[in-house]
Formats: sequence, C-alpha cells, structure tokens
Amino acid sequence: MRCLFFLFTFLIVNITNAQTVFTTKYASQAKVKVFAVNYESQADLKVYKVKYESQANGNTGKWFFTKYDSQAKNKIHFVSYESQADLKIFYVKYESQAGWRKENKKYLLQ
Repeated sequence: MRCLFFLFTFLIVNITNAQTVFTTKYASQAKVKVFAVNYESQADLKVYKVKYESQANGNTGKWFFTKYDSQAKNKIHFVSYESQADLKIFYVKYESQAGWRKENKKYLLQ
C-alpha cells in the first residue's frame, strides 16, 4: 500500500511538472511571452522539441507542443520583438543540450 502511494505521488509530480506547451494566437491568452533568439548566448532557456509528451518531464527545456490549450501546462505566445518577451529561448539540435542558462527565469514555467 505504501509503495502504491509513493508511485502515485511520483507520477503526479512528474505530470504536473511536464513541459507541455501550447502556442496561443494572442499575447493576452498566454502565461509567458517568448522570443526565439538566433544565438545560444542570448537565451534564457535552451529548448529541445520532443516527439512524445512522456519525454517532456520536469522544467528542463524539453518541450512537447500540444494541439489543444487544455492539454498544456504552459500557454506561450511568440512575440515579434525581443523587448516584448518575458523569456528568450534558443532551439537546440540535441536533447542533451536542453536546459536553463539563466535560473532566475525558471519560475516562469512552473
């Protein structure tokens, strides 16, 4: 019984921390405004797009883009200018490269 409790708790924590993301049409619908930068050194977060939702665990920069807003933990809007953004991201080629460059912005996606 105790093992089931810990397993259930572990699963709930992983599900609630998953980086499932939905891109909104309007900035007012989003929790976070995002700008994709051209260089890794400019980014707050290095993002890797995963193919499956189960791969997007924790607040580690592994994002799974959902089809519907109700499926996502985080709603983001991509802005046109860097100055409008709450968070600057850089897309990386490999999963191992994903992660936070500036930990002080981590709260935005929790």
